[in-house]
Amino acid sequence: MLKILKNLKKSLGAVIVIVILLCIQATTDLALPDYTSKIVNEGIQAGGITSPIPEIISKEDMDNMLIFTDKDDEILENYTMVSTTNNTYETQEKHEEQVIKEYFGKEYETKQDTIYVLKDLSEEQEESLSGIMINPLMELTTVTNEETANQIKEQLLQQVPEVQRQYIQNMSLMKMIEQMPEEQRNQVLSEFTKKMEDMSDSIKEQAAVSSVKQIYINAGINTDDIQNNYILKTGLQMLGIALITMICAVSIMLLSSRVAAKLGKTLREKVFKKVMTFSNAELNQFSTASLITRSTNDVQQIQMLITILFRVVVYAPIIGIGGFLRVLTTTDNSMAWIIGIAILAILLIVGTLFAIAMPRFKKLQDLIDKLNEVSREILTGLPVIRAFNKEKKEEARFDVANKDLMKTNLFVNKAMSMMMPLLMFIMNSIMILIVWVGGHNVDQGIMQVGDMMAFIQYTMQIVMAFLMISMISIMLPRAAVSARRINEVIEAKPSITDKKETKKFNPDKKGLVEFKNVSFRYPDADTEILEDINFTAEPGKTTAIIGSTGSGKSTVVNLIPRFYDVTGGELCIDGVNVKDVSQKDLRDIIGFVPQKGVLFSGTIESNIKYADETMSDEKMVEAAEIAQATEFIEAKEKKYQDPIAQGGGNVSGGQKQRLSIARAIAKDPEIFVFDDSFSALDFKTDSALREALATRTKNKTVIIVAQRISTILNADKIIVLEEGKMVGMGTHEELMKHNETYRQIALSQLSEEELGEKGGK
Repeated sequence: MLKILKNLKKSLGAVIVIVILLCIQATTDLALPDYTSKIVNEGIQAGGITSPIPEIISKEDMDNMLIFTDKDDEILENYTMVSTTNNTYETQEKHEEQVIKEYFGKEYETKQDTIYVLKDLSEEQEESLSGIMINPLMELTTVTNEETANQIKEQLLQQVPEVQRQYIQNMSLMKMIEQMPEEQRNQVLSEFTKKMEDMSDSIKEQAAVSSVKQIYINAGINTDDIQNNYILKTGLQMLGIALITMICAVSIMLLSSRVAAKLGKTLREKVFKKVMTFSNAELNQFSTASLITRSTNDVQQIQMLITILFRVVVYAPIIGIGGFLRVLTTTDNSMAWIIGIAILAILLIVGTLFAIAMPRFKKLQDLIDKLNEVSREILTGLPVIRAFNKEKKEEARFDVANKDLMKTNLFVNKAMSMMMPLLMFIMNSIMILIVWVGGHNVDQGIMQVGDMMAFIQYTMQIVMAFLMISMISIMLPRAAVSARRINEVIEAKPSITDKKETKKFNPDKKGLVEFKNVSFRYPDADTEILEDINFTAEPGKTTAIIGSTGSGKSTVVNLIPRFYDVTGGELCIDGVNVKDVSQKDLRDIIGFVPQKGVLFSGTIESNIKYADETMSDEKMVEAAEIAQATEFIEAKEKKYQDPIAQGGGNVSGGQKQRLSIARAIAKDPEIFVFDDSFSALDFKTDSALREALATRTKNKTVIIVAQRISTILNADKIIVLEEGKMVGMGTHEELMKHNETYRQIALSQLSEEELGEKGGK
């Protein structure tokens, strides 16, 4: 898989942008739960007040608060006292003036004669002051709370004589506490102080903030405006973050799709270019159906994986690790164990299903290959199947391959279909567990509602990160198999390659083809297919090869353009070993017409001009005339512009062969090789074609493989093959007299009189 991913180098810029965008998206996603917590804790519960330090406090509230602390000087040194008369204030400090305007607006209205305004403090000073003021502010809240105040008051009244009780019972609790000795006051408040010590820091801070809110109300500040402004500001920030997340997500998907598509294009190009370098040996190793599957379906699997891979490799770890760190640092971490349970449960389910389905994923692509192979074979051989009434048999064969693929697909899909419901069950169960545990914590005063909500969101983000990883585990095995299959093609070493330093042909031996003790065996074969083949094909002469079926005729001519390499001996063209010249130079001087005529989709013109698209029309027409193709071409409506279907499906076998021959003639090579290319022609067309070809190829080397004796009677040299060995060489007359194998082949097709007549022509 890593070898495939190396092809992403061409899209390195886009990949870097995707990674950056994923980091941004993960950061914004992780920020949202914190904002949710702030809106609930600070915006709703605390009324938009974010600090436990009051920025403005009346003298009365300041005096009351200082009753509950012995650090009066440390508190007062951080405040500036501002006197107010007739709704005006006297201050020369710009900071204090700014604070007053911020809290009271343009028109200053208060019934307080004196207020304290917080000085401009550093973060360290604010943190120190907060630690000092939280407890006295909580105690102030306690004694000003009506319910709590009544409880304390009742306790105090029970502790004093009846004479004093009548005197103080109409007095406010604060007045009572002011008049108490310090020791008695501490004793009265000790029970509430003990409760405060058991509270978490966030709860203490929240209680202190509530006290600050009451202080602001006492000072005449409109706290509703503070709350509304805070919620509006925080909400807009959340919308901005959500917008950034959306833009990043859309951009990531677009870029990921482009990167995946580009990778698919690169892989298909590499596979196709590699296949173009394959010799027949490699083409036999990888079936045509398998090569098509590898360059289409397998590449598609890689593309689908790459589209979401970055989100899993980059985004999921950031969300998972970042969310866990956020839980530990920004919320109450007493419920962190719940996340551990969720992760373990997810890993258990994914690991089990992965172990069950992985072997079937490996088998899946091989079954697709098999189905494609069967389909291609049946569709190609449809006429034969119909001729023998074997439709039912072939349908059954296709059905077997189809059912095997279906069963494997069903098994994999059933296993994977269980994953999502199980994972969703875990996710919902975890949410219920968080609410249940968090609800108890909130009730006990050790956790805030906003923190619980943030914890739920962080937990869901962490679980979703693992869900994404589990989803990739569905695609990864199949993509890994596809990657391996693609690599097999890309890394396959062609058996026929050019040497680093190649030679040029000898112009003095132009057109000379020499077989010197040539032998050949197919890869992994135990025996030689050809042995000791020795003959020379000279320019200006026709060399024919004949023999019974399976004697090795086509194999001999396939060695000339290096479709296979000789395994023994030496094959020389123009005086140079074919292994020493480049394949391009070699094939440039050869006009090869295969046994089965191959045409390409396009027009008649594009097929004849296949060797050179800039070829003149006169040369094209001349080639068609020599190949005896003009008769049926001129009869067509568009003549040379008439379309040719894929594989030449809209022309007959004879027409296909004549167009293939015309294509080779139009190339005008040094050497013509006809591999039984006249078999579909009638005798009249065959004779006329050979006569016209003889005129065109006077100075060319012509090698003909034929089954029909009539095609090669006038050849200058006839090679007779039997079971891969040369058993005769000479002219028709010489072989008829001295070679029994040739004589039997000839007499099986023509009578002695016909052979005599034809041989004499």
